[in-house]
Amino acid sequence: METINIICVDDQPEVLDSVLRDLRPLSPLVRLEEAGGTEDCLRLLEQIDEEGGHVAVLITDQVMPGNTGTDLLAKVASDHRFSRTRKVLLTGQATHADTINAINEGRLDNYVEKPWEPEKLLGMVKRLLTLYIMEAGIDYKPYMSILDNATLFSKLR
Repeated sequence: METINIICVDDQPEVLDSVLRDLRPLSPLVRLEEAGGTEDCLRLLEQIDEEGGHVAVLITDQVMPGNTGTDLLAKVASDHRFSRTRKVLLTGQATHADTINAINEGRLDNYVEKPWEPEKLLGMVKRLLTLYIMEAGIDYKPYMSILDNATLFSKLR
């Protein structure tokens, strides 16, 4: 079975804990990783790539010390190794311009405002994970219990 990762990036540990708690139903079959900022995330991306793993979903805050979430998304979007990675901006402080940049340069898949609803976050991540698995050509059968069935069946048609 492939090693599939979901990375959550935020400089506030309590936010990371909340996101990871909300995504815990996925943890039996995917690795939930955390990074305290953009530099931590870039190191983690390198490590996962060196190990031959997949980065299916990247969820990042916008406002962090150093680089912003938009900067991170743009770097990831421009790296061919992560061209299929689904990207989410989870923030309460992004400006309209930040959001436009995330969409245009970071190829943003979803935008979620803080505070979020746990069920909606989990459902969105399941859809993005399903899209990643199908587009990457990974055998979806071992992951059926955590995938979004509507998305899966629409891709199988």
